[in-house]
Amino acid sequence: MEAPESFLFQLGWRPFFSAQLSPDDALYCQPVRVMSVHRGTVTILGEGIDETIASSLPVPGGPEDRPTVGDWLLIDPVNRTIVRILDRASLFKRPSPGDERRVQLIAANVDTLFIVSSCDQDFNLARIERYLVLARDVGVRPVIVLTKADLAPSPSDFVEAARSLQPTLQVELINGRDRDSAAHLSAYCGAGETVALVGSSGVGKSTLVNTMTGSDSIATQPVRESDGKGMHTTTVRQMHRMRRGTEPGGWLVDTPGMRELQMSEVAAGVAEVFDDVVAITRTCKFSDCAHADEPGCAIRAAIAHGTLTPERVERWRKLDTEDAANTGAAQVRRARAAKGRKRK
Repeated sequence: MEAPESFLFQLGWRPFFSAQLSPDDALYCQPVRVMSVHRGTVTILGEGIDETIASSLPVPGGPEDRPTVGDWLLIDPVNRTIVRILDRASLFKRPSPGDERRVQLIAANVDTLFIVSSCDQDFNLARIERYLVLARDVGVRPVIVLTKADLAPSPSDFVEAARSLQPTLQVELINGRDRDSAAHLSAYCGAGETVALVGSSGVGKSTLVNTMTGSDSIATQPVRESDGKGMHTTTVRQMHRMRRGTEPGGWLVDTPGMRELQMSEVAAGVAEVFDDVVAITRTCKFSDCAHADEPGCAIRAAIAHGTLTPERVERWRKLDTEDAANTGAAQVRRARAAKGRKRK
């Protein structure tokens, strides 16, 4: 039987988490990782523990104070209740679609984000850019994974378009159904590492997870030929163990398809993904330049000279404006929550 330290390491345990434990925590609590989240419950895995428990916390908190897939929890090993959620090394989230008062947690403690897009009608630079902003904002390595390479007449065009977003961006072109084609992706998912897959429905995330784990446990559905769109196959965010030959690998997190991805509190990510645009704005004649008809606008000059494209500038403007609006709403939401807790 493996030593507890080795088992926790394979789950993704690291000094960042152990440093959060007090002497009492080490004596009376047990660390476990959240494998999947369901309504009112979470499935957890730890040394000698593989079960489903209630997801409620002893003290209700803010919109982010609830377990999500990838979280590390401290639990009472006797009554199997959650003591607290350990601070996260990273957290992917978004405003809940249709309800700006809530936040949807996507995954926690992720090391690499596979931004999955297919070489067909689904390919959308603006959408890929949004995922890039999310990854850069939380300090997680992004990798663009282009699937269905075997079905595209000229897959290299998609690779070139994806690489145009950032000079150092990692772009992988694969056939998600071919184990040999997908095998080199295992380099991003060593023992104890966690990779989350994001992208629209139908791009092949679940197929890729099945291929990389050597399993057919995740159902897949065909894409409509009329518009290239797929149905939501994955409905639960869940961690899947990957194998690297005879050695244990890391963890893959399959997420439900997200065709709409609203942004909130990701100003740092926007600035990094669009660093070329931001750098040029700093040379405008006026610090409050709206980049419309103002004299001395460096953005308009860059477009005229071909340094920037109007499409890229428009995507930056849209994300920057959206982030500012949603961040303001998030601040109001937190203030209301804090006020409600004080009343109690």
